Amino acid sequence: MTAVRTLSVAEDEADLRLDRWFRRRFPELAHGRLEKLLRTGQIRVDGRRAKAGLRLAPGQAIRIPPAVEAGPSRPAVAAPAVSRQNRAALEAAVLHRDDWVIALDKPPGLAVQGGTGQTRHLDAMLEALRFDAAEPPRLVHRLDKDTSGVLILGRSREATRRLAEAFRSRAARKLYWAAVAGIPERSEGRIDLALAKGGGAGRERMREDAAEGRRAVTRYEVIDTLGKTAAWLALMPLTGRTHQLRAHCAALGTPILGDGKYGGRKAFAAGGAVPKRLHLHARAISLPHPSGRGLLEVTASLPPHMVETWAFLGFDETAGGGFD
Repeated sequence: MTAVRTLSVAEDEADLRLDRWFRRRFPELAHGRLEKLLRTGQIRVDGRRAKAGLRLAPGQAIRIPPAVEAGPSRPAVAAPAVSRQNRAALEAAVLHRDDWVIALDKPPGLAVQGGTGQTRHLDAMLEALRFDAAEPPRLVHRLDKDTSGVLILGRSREATRRLAEAFRSRAARKLYWAAVAGIPERSEGRIDLALAKGGGAGRERMREDAAEGRRAVTRYEVIDTLGKTAAWLALMPLTGRTHQLRAHCAALGTPILGDGKYGGRKAFAAGGAVPKRLHLHARAISLPHPSGRGLLEVTASLPPHMVETWAFLGFDETAGGGFD
């Protein structure tokens, strides 16, 4: 058995998740074993306990306990082939492309990353968005499978690192549109409600938990209403928790239409004429361009099922709506 070692994060490993760093450096280390070593503090980053999802920076020192043996490197695995149909759909969904960034209009129903029961997801098809770059683009952030709208990809490791830093530092401004069941008591406001994860694998659900939850903050504004039946909300998340907007809208007493997980029957109260799909759309993103020159501002039109609902409820998408 080897002694305790300390390894440094290399420049080309910037922004890798800690678990993926171990997968690259120690391919024989099982994920469950890694999680146990992290829980017991045997693996540390810059002397501190760390979680598997920690994003690494060049020069950070990672403590490698004796229990971790270096194994043979895994052979390179070719990216799975992307069907002609999926390639064409992804190329058509590109909203913006330059040497640093691709902005995609993610359709509802497409998972961003793989998971339990997920065989088709964007992360496995990024090769289709390589275009003229030396490598496929990388994910910078995520959207829920059933949420549509603007998704940002970095076209190199350095671009991805700078974009990810903009999201972490809250330099990125994100605007979402949602149709909700009912009308909030106030026409605008701020939801400050700590959330914690609950449920098992495949049944993840965020719950209010002031003691154990992580702080989650959302600004909202009512843009239009249909009587007391439904409202069109502009939402600006100031934090980035899992299912934050869905949980916060439900906490207002106005769950997002189609969101049975958080709204139950009320999420379908608008009637059978409204598609039974999640009505949450990442409308726009504004953030510093990773080149250091100006802002990147991208907007995505509503997906077909929300266009149908806007027409049924009498909302006018062309009127705009959002925060200053």
